[in-house]
Amino acid sequence: MVIKNATPARRGRPTSIAAATPTVVTITSAGRGAAPYTRVKEYLKAGLAQARWRPGELMPSEAELVAQFAVSRMTVNRALRELLAEGLVKRIQGVGTFAAELQHVSSTLTIRNLQEEIAARGHRHHAEVVVQRQESATLGLAEQLGLNEGDPVFHTLIVHFDNGLALQCEDRYVNPAAAPHYLGVDFTQTTPTRYLLDVAPLWDAQYNITASTATAQEAELLGITPGAALPGDRAPNHLRPGADHAGAAGTSG
Repeated sequence: MVIKNATPARRGRPTSIAAATPTVVTITSAGRGAAPYTRVKEYLKAGLAQARWRPGELMPSEAELVAQFAVSRMTVNRALRELLAEGLVKRIQGVGTFAAELQHVSSTLTIRNLQEEIAARGHRHHAEVVVQRQESATLGLAEQLGLNEGDPVFHTLIVHFDNGLALQCEDRYVNPAAAPHYLGVDFTQTTPTRYLLDVAPLWDAQYNITASTATAQEAELLGITPGAALPGDRAPNHLRPGADHAGAAGTSG
C-alpha cells in the first residue's frame, strides 16, 4: 500500500513518528545457480508473501519438498531451519511445518496504532473518512505496488482527531491482493493500521525520514495554513500477503 500521513507540528511539544502501517514488497525467487536450499527457502517465502499459507496453516511436508525440488532431505531441512530462525514458520515434531503467527513488533521496530496511542494518553480518538473507494493505479502507484498501470487499487483518505483536534491526515493506497475486504471496513470504528496488521502482518520494514509542506487539501482537512511544515516519514515495509507496497509520512502528537 502507499500511504501519506500528514500531521501538523505542535509548538512546545515533542513529536514522534506516527503509526506506520504495513506495506509490501514482492519477494523474488532465487535466480539460476542459487544453492538448492535457497531455491526451496525462496519458494516458501514467496508463498508466505502471497498468503498461499495463512498464519497457522500447514505448509508442504519435507517429503513433498524433496520430491518437488529433487533435493535431499538435508537441503529441505536447512531451508526450513532458516525460515524458523527468521520467525516465518513454526515446526512441530511429528506434525509438520506451519505458517507462523507473526507479531506486530519486530526486534527493531514497533508499529503503533494511532487510535491506541491517543487512548493511552487518556484522550478520545475519532476519525472522519473523506475517501474510501476503488481507483485505477497510475503509473507511479503501479510501480510501487507491483501492479500494471490501470489495475484497481483501494484508496482511503482519513482524518484522525485527538479530543476533537485534527491530528493526522492519512492518505493510503492498498493493493487489493493484500487486503481484499479493505473497502468494506468501517474506519470510524478501527484504523487502517490495526486492520492491516491483523490481516497482513508486518515482517520487515525500512524507514526514511522526510519533511514536507501541507497541500491545500491537507491544510483544509487539518485546519492549518497551506504550506505549513509537516514533519514525517516514508516507510516501505513488507507484509506477508504479496504485492502490497506502502510509504508513510507523518508524526503524532
